[in-house]
Amino acid sequence: MTPIGNDGDVYDQNTIADDGPVGFRIDPVLARSWLLVNGAQANRFEAAVRSRADIVILDIEDAVAPKDKLAARENVVNWMNQGHSDWVRVNGFGTPWWADDLAALAETSVGGVMLAMVESVDHVTETAKRLPDVPIVALVETARGLERIGEIASAKGTFRLAFGIGDFRRDTGFGDSPTTLAYARSRFTIAAKAAHLPSAIDGPTVGSSALKLSEATAVSAEFGMTGKICLTPDQCHPVNEGLSPSQDEISWAKEFFAEFERDGGEIRNGSDLPRIARATKILDLARAYGIESTQYEDDAVHVPAPSDTYHY
Repeated sequence: MTPIGNDGDVYDQNTIADDGPVGFRIDPVLARSWLLVNGAQANRFEAAVRSRADIVILDIEDAVAPKDKLAARENVVNWMNQGHSDWVRVNGFGTPWWADDLAALAETSVGGVMLAMVESVDHVTETAKRLPDVPIVALVETARGLERIGEIASAKGTFRLAFGIGDFRRDTGFGDSPTTLAYARSRFTIAAKAAHLPSAIDGPTVGSSALKLSEATAVSAEFGMTGKICLTPDQCHPVNEGLSPSQDEISWAKEFFAEFERDGGEIRNGSDLPRIARATKILDLARAYGIESTQYEDDAVHVPAPSDTYHY
């Protein structure tokens, strides 16, 4: 995973849009934006929790130099002891810090952990033993981990899978194009589905280009990934929009149900049941995310069904 740099100004500035609520956390099953925050820089925590992030993750792994690990852990514990229940990215199994990270967090109100460098079932199960009842996102970042992703997804304690793109590319020598990483992303989605987990969380997009972030988020959605790691607060809102039902999808769902009721509310053909399931899911997600749709009218122009790549 590419560490967060020292661009503290993106946290100091008011990067939150004027419209809509801020600091609004949602169920991690549905969470879209997962914001990493450098645990060694406690002055960033408040801005992070006021951001559009669905989940805030205080990072005491890649973002923190070895000499600062203990201070970062102390910052996180102090934050939790002030009544917060954010997530924490902990150091990987087998590192000098893993056991102490878990021991410290076991005494707090931590909401969940993202476990770095997961390469086997044991990495998850041993973490779960030390943090019972705490959800674990398994961050898979190597070829070895990808080869075992089905087992990792099925491990007792795995809550969701996440793709550590930066370290995976360093490990494999792959480039960053969607075509190059298509196989890896597909494996994440299939493993999560087969293990009955929420869909996987995609890795972050480095850089501040709005177009690049929008394109990358569209790729995540195309591969059935319903979350994305963010590196700065201002990435969260675009990611949330890109991984939420669109106005066209919401309009299609409403139109479908209106037509279905006008036809008597009885199954008409073999496509009705999957369409009912899809339309229900779209509207349920829109409500869960607090999305205000445009007013539906009976004489509205017909909206085509959303693509089959829309998975939750």
